Amino acid sequence: MLKGEFGWGISLFLIVVATLLSSPHQTIGQEVASFTDSQIALPGCPDKCGDVDIPYPFGIGDKCHYGNPLTEGIFYNITCNDTTVPSFPTYGATKVVLITLDGEFRVSNSIAYLCFDITGTKFNHLKSWISVTRFALSTTQNIAGAIGCDTTGLFSGTMMNSTGGFLSGCITGCSNQSYISNKCEGIGCCLASIPDGVTNITLEAGSMLNHKYVLGYNPCSVAFVMAKDQLQQNHSEMLFSIQSILKKDVSYFKDANELLYPMVYNWSIGTKDCKSAQAAGEPLLCKGNTVCVDDLPGQWGYRCECKLGFTGINPYLHDCQDINECADNGLHNCEKQEYCHSTPGSYRCQCPQSFNGNGTKESPCVRIQKKVLLPLESIIILGVGGGVIAFLLVGFWFHWQHGNKEIQKLREKCFQQNGGHILQQKLSGRDVSSLGSMVRMFTFEQLQKATDNYSDSSIIGRGGFGMVFKGLLPNNQVVAIKRSIKVDSTQVEQFINEVVALSQINNKNVVKLLGCCLETEVPLLVYEFISNGTLHDHLHDEEKLFSFTWDVRLRIAAEVAEVLAYLHTTISIPIIHRDIKSANILLDDKCVAKVADFGASKLAPVDREQLGTMVQGTCGYLDPEYMQTGELTDKSDVYSFGVVLVELITRKKAMSYANPENERCLAVCFLRKFKEDRLFEIFDEKIVSNGAIEQLKEVANLARRCLKLKGEDRPTMKEVARELERIRCMTTHPWLSNNSVPLQNEESKYLLGEAHDCINNGYGYDGMSYSSSSQSRVVHLVPLEDGR
Repeated sequence: MLKGEFGWGISLFLIVVATLLSSPHQTIGQEVASFTDSQIALPGCPDKCGDVDIPYPFGIGDKCHYGNPLTEGIFYNITCNDTTVPSFPTYGATKVVLITLDGEFRVSNSIAYLCFDITGTKFNHLKSWISVTRFALSTTQNIAGAIGCDTTGLFSGTMMNSTGGFLSGCITGCSNQSYISNKCEGIGCCLASIPDGVTNITLEAGSMLNHKYVLGYNPCSVAFVMAKDQLQQNHSEMLFSIQSILKKDVSYFKDANELLYPMVYNWSIGTKDCKSAQAAGEPLLCKGNTVCVDDLPGQWGYRCECKLGFTGINPYLHDCQDINECADNGLHNCEKQEYCHSTPGSYRCQCPQSFNGNGTKESPCVRIQKKVLLPLESIIILGVGGGVIAFLLVGFWFHWQHGNKEIQKLREKCFQQNGGHILQQKLSGRDVSSLGSMVRMFTFEQLQKATDNYSDSSIIGRGGFGMVFKGLLPNNQVVAIKRSIKVDSTQVEQFINEVVALSQINNKNVVKLLGCCLETEVPLLVYEFISNGTLHDHLHDEEKLFSFTWDVRLRIAAEVAEVLAYLHTTISIPIIHRDIKSANILLDDKCVAKVADFGASKLAPVDREQLGTMVQGTCGYLDPEYMQTGELTDKSDVYSFGVVLVELITRKKAMSYANPENERCLAVCFLRKFKEDRLFEIFDEKIVSNGAIEQLKEVANLARRCLKLKGEDRPTMKEVARELERIRCMTTHPWLSNNSVPLQNEESKYLLGEAHDCINNGYGYDGMSYSSSSQSRVVHLVPLEDGR
């Protein structure tokens, strides 16, 4: 009895061991079995079926491939059909021709054909279909097409990364065979495109006219998908001789099993890329010294490759080994093999001692020559020469230091002359909290760096009142930096007062003065940068005019009027602009008006020749009363604004020397047309056609009032702003010509007479305007003691 129990125990032990050894994943077997790096399959698994290698992760049988046999593993399970000699592998029902570790999975597929008998009746029809659900058809290693003289090839199927399918095809025809070449170029043979990611594909051959007209030399249509290398290497009748295929009838195509041709799929591991698989806790199949590759067009998963400089039989089973490039002269670029030193994954060339060079074929090793001692005379000469050079360098350094000190003294002198100490006193007073955040004192180096040393490329404006540069501050704020003419020493305090006053103006329609630099002979004023050009640009540039509607023009006029009224009456120290013109009205990206270039930037110059010419302005905009009396009042701004109103409704320049003499000055021409009730002749056709006639009439009448000869007869800017707001709220009506208001005789007599000459003192840029199209000229007329 005891003996029987012992035997039963031995039998049970053997059964358990056998079960463990035959488990699907071979956990124990794989750990204890020894196999060499030359094996491509798992231990104990066949690595061939017939003449085809079966490398892991593929395998023959459930124990030999990657993954669980019931889930992921089914896509890597190969069946070896040994009912024939030689045997051959299959993937489902598809014959496998080749599997490589660089991702090629080659299978056999039949062609599709359609044949007709001598009556033109369809004799036989065949579709061809193949599916490899996990792997994608290679678009770089296959071609798809059709052969025939009355033929269509249709290709359809499903795609890996899309819920929809695809459909492609081509049409070919020919009238005879004499000129058909072996190149598939559309005559007798055509090619179709296949997208990335195709997993199964159906081929279908068709005919447009049932081969009715070509039956004598082409009874069949053929559609195919095959590997490109077959066309390049195999010169068989089917693959290369298109003329021969055209002649074949149904008897040739009837046995589809004999018409199998290779096509290539790309295989990969799993459905996740490298990072996604690792993030999901799935260990990569890649062994040591390999890289995970997932840049696979239209395809899921990843593949493993040996790193550069490494090689291996199967990177899914074994670590890749370092290539010894030094052992093969064809793998290294060293001058000699003994100069080659192998490194992990690479090599380096190194010359022996007493040699210079890199040791490569391009930079060979050169023996170092022995040092030759210099004679005493040469040493003395070199020492003296070196001493002279050192003396010169020291002298240059002292000269440079002295020059720097002189420059610092000059900058300090300019700072004092330009009122720097006055501005410092104001900034250190009781209201420092309010002024300090408004006025910023820039150094010369800061603005020099911001303008790239005041390069020509940074210049955005120049004219009679100075030059304007575009700059970039360290905080990436874009600014406009104005370098004006020299300030009179008697007006320094007034200059500083105006800098402080202007910096305190907080109005969305005024170009903000950010600060100044007083360390230069000419003070530099730093303004906010407005990027959309000037009103002058938009009125007189056809490319910018298309979006410049009447409503936009009227709104801009109202905004400028509000700003001038604000400067004249609202702020604690009233400011007269002195040079209102379309070139000094900047526009931002939303065409909001920004009035620029007033006050501190226009103090009288110190030059002796200009001391007696205090009347300043721009020809065409200048107040006639100011030119005669030299008295500057707020009504002078009203007159200049009137000219801008006329520009807005006529789109003509304030002064144009190309016109006849009686039409050069826009204000004179406008008043004459107004008096003669002929304003339609100068109105801008673009706004007349939009039906804003009544508003045009009102604005024209307001402009006439602003252009009164006597300042006391003109409205204030506050009244002008209020009137423009009223006009903006009006409903447009047809023009009533009999309501035109005639001009006063005194004004007509003056304005219609001989126009005053203007002295050209600029090239079209003035102050903060940024447009080269501005035709502004600075006027210097009656000598007076005080221009303001």
